Amino acid sequence: MSGERGGDIARFLAQPALSRLLSALDGDGEETRVVGGAVRNLLLGEPASDIDLATTALPQETMRRGKAAGFKAVPTGIEHGTVTLVGDGTSFEVTTLRRDVETDGRRAKVVFGRDFTADALRRDFTINALGLGRDGKLHDYCGGLDDLARRRVRFIGDAGTRIREDYLRILRFFRFHARYGIGAPDAAGLSACIAGRDGLDGLSRERVRAELLKLLVAPGVVATIRAMAGAGLLMPVIGGVPHLSRFAAIAGDDGAGVYPAFRLAALAVSVGEDALRLREGLRLSNEEFDRLERIARALEGLGGRAGLPGIAALRHVAHGAGSDAAAAALVLLNASAGGEDRDGVQRLIAELGRTPPFLPTGKDVIGRGVLPGPSVGQALEATRRGWIKAGCPASADAQLALLDAAIKQMEA
Repeated sequence: MSGERGGDIARFLAQPALSRLLSALDGDGEETRVVGGAVRNLLLGEPASDIDLATTALPQETMRRGKAAGFKAVPTGIEHGTVTLVGDGTSFEVTTLRRDVETDGRRAKVVFGRDFTADALRRDFTINALGLGRDGKLHDYCGGLDDLARRRVRFIGDAGTRIREDYLRILRFFRFHARYGIGAPDAAGLSACIAGRDGLDGLSRERVRAELLKLLVAPGVVATIRAMAGAGLLMPVIGGVPHLSRFAAIAGDDGAGVYPAFRLAALAVSVGEDALRLREGLRLSNEEFDRLERIARALEGLGGRAGLPGIAALRHVAHGAGSDAAAAALVLLNASAGGEDRDGVQRLIAELGRTPPFLPTGKDVIGRGVLPGPSVGQALEATRRGWIKAGCPASADAQLALLDAAIKQMEA
């Protein structure tokens, strides 16, 4: 172990809450190790958002020891051996060692055990199967350290077997490659994913959605998405033909943002039907669907042009779909054209942001003698169109003059 790595490990284990918890769970015939992503990220010099522990202690004993050490114990998944211990504002998931006795491609039935190696070998990838003892010793059960050094994502053991245990691992394979891998995906893993792709149909759409959205914001997503498409694994997930070039232009541009819903729109949305398909196929949240549907509306409103639209057209679309959707659609249109006019896009978005508020209301319309009903909305819409055409004057007098003109035109 290098001195630098040893120092990082020592500092990690010295965190007060973690040190206190390991002291409580270790001893009297039981052993506990830090496992999974926390160890992987520690070795990569990256922060660990969650710290998971594996222990020989049974769940009830884990809870008893945790409470005795001052931790709040929550039986989050106690039937599967997992409890959450909370102390000093930090949550730790602690899971009793397990081995699978039955799998159905979605969830596994497990029995508790005391073998750290057997527990590690039931995990998905070698880089996720590393362990770290309270004494600072690293435990590598299946070549994870070498794979981590090579930035290689490999399934543990037979890739096909790992995938048949849970077909979501197909998407996890690509997500982890995009996040941690370098170069082409592992050949054996890719072949197994292709062979098992029909298993994706049996997964809950919510689980697929969660993995896809995480993948779309991973650092190496462009090459990974192309690999998925080339392997025939992308269309079954998004339910349509992907916009690979547009997505590549967006995902390769840090200034375009790394919001999952926007990345999904870049990859799979052109018209409203696309947003509807994705809502059904991925069980999108209402907020996610709303954003995609408005972006689709804005794209349709700005379509059929050579080059970027003018500010009047952009403002008109923003009125119907929202300024955020209009700006997103503008970025996507530029990306579809090769992404060469970033300055023009930013200039238009800035100008859109300076648009003054539209002031006339229904009260103003009725005050001018228009009877309540559909005519009020029609007058306001005609006024808004005239206001945009006139360059969006800011003064109330100018806007009310446009309202007067619109009402006069309606009465003619």
